[in-house]
Amino acid sequence: MTLQATVIGSGFSSLSAACYLAQAGMDVTILEKNEHPGGRARQLRSEGFIFDIGPTWYWMPDIFENFFADFYRKPADYYNLRRLDPSYSIYFSPTDFEPVPASREGINQLFEKYQPGSSSVLQKFLEEAEMTYNLAVTQMAMKPGHSPFEFISAQTIAHAPLFIQSLRQKVRAKFKHPYLISLLEFPVLFLGAKPGDTPAFYNFMNYADLVLGTWYPDGGMYTVVKGMVALAEELGVKLITDCEVKSFNSDHQKIYEVNTSKGTYPADIVVSGADYHHTESLLKGSDRNYSDAYWEKRTFAPSALLFFVGLNKKLKNVHHHTLFFDTSFDEHAQSIYDRPEWPEDPLFYVNIPSITDPDVAPVGHECLTILVPIAPGIADTPEIREVLFQKIMDRMEAITGNEIRQHIVIKHSYCINEFVEDYNAYKGNAYGMANTLFQTGYFRPSIQNKKIRNLYYTGQLTVPGGGVPPAIMSGKIVSTEILKKVRSYEFAG
Repeated sequence: MTLQATVIGSGFSSLSAACYLAQAGMDVTILEKNEHPGGRARQLRSEGFIFDIGPTWYWMPDIFENFFADFYRKPADYYNLRRLDPSYSIYFSPTDFEPVPASREGINQLFEKYQPGSSSVLQKFLEEAEMTYNLAVTQMAMKPGHSPFEFISAQTIAHAPLFIQSLRQKVRAKFKHPYLISLLEFPVLFLGAKPGDTPAFYNFMNYADLVLGTWYPDGGMYTVVKGMVALAEELGVKLITDCEVKSFNSDHQKIYEVNTSKGTYPADIVVSGADYHHTESLLKGSDRNYSDAYWEKRTFAPSALLFFVGLNKKLKNVHHHTLFFDTSFDEHAQSIYDRPEWPEDPLFYVNIPSITDPDVAPVGHECLTILVPIAPGIADTPEIREVLFQKIMDRMEAITGNEIRQHIVIKHSYCINEFVEDYNAYKGNAYGMANTLFQTGYFRPSIQNKKIRNLYYTGQLTVPGGGVPPAIMSGKIVSTEILKKVRSYEFAG
């Protein structure tokens, strides 16, 4: 008998899980709430401009290669990929604008500029980061999180100090110039925690950044979604959009049907890549893994205020990825984690893919996504969004020397309210749960429901964590666990 696997959501983790389950011979159906697949990695098209609504950074290319290789394919079968040089640029101050080169030689020169002799220190720092990257990717990240002892091995014991020391302590023990510190601490923004709360083990993000580099799939990150959807369909997966899951029919601690806005679908196995808290809200209280009090106590990664802006001119003094770190990193972080409120002088990031890819904007135009990390759960109103937008415009125009406001032809915003409406995101979070020490591995929400034996979870709120590469890995982890149970006949009958 062919087992029916019903997958909720069509983000990276759901698409990954669906592909692996279909490859194993299951009849897989994906149920997607929204009009288009991709989950948080959807796309906005408006008047000739094309925006990625969600992720815009393509890091850790080996994870994508490994995923497609599992199906005897490669990324190039679905999209064209190019390495960016500079990888990104940073405004450390209104006058200090530094492109971060793709080459190691260029990176060494950048470090030497601000801290003579630091390139040799950086070499050793990145050698250790490479070791932790290999350990994290090949061993730790693929653990299902059943036990805290999964992470204990000769290698992890050898790296034990990196779990006790914070990344901030690690970086600041080696580097003294504030610009270099900011450069090495900023990647933890992808992990959703302050550098002082993030274990030094996560220095593997510096290896991902400065060695593996920043890449761009032509057409934007949504082309990766389309590639994974194409692969899933090649494997026989059925994708149904505009199909919101409303409830489950269960019996004997097992879901046998999924009720949706488009009808009822049978299920031998259910994998939810939707928001974990929301999925559990569809269950009886006694069948949930975690209470509302549990979720309230978790440390969540930031949400995001996003502006999608189309300009009828080209910009100068910016690159494809440009970070505006000309205000206090610590004060902005405090407004997210310590006293949740809107930031007064926010750091922000601008993605301008039209610098690299002429197809995402009309000729002579520029396509901008502006992102401000904010605290999840705070009040979100059009008035507050506009105040932040004007502050950003003031700084961006003054710092870059570009006139921007008068050249805006389209502007859309996206924030907490839309994260809740579109994705049922808990408190409107954008990046899931922060990767602090006690929210890593075993300490993250379980990939399996403890009461409903055929219900599993995947995505940024479970193992291994937030971000596109971890989401792809999460789909493989959960499908591997399901197939173990299938082979043991646990789902028989």
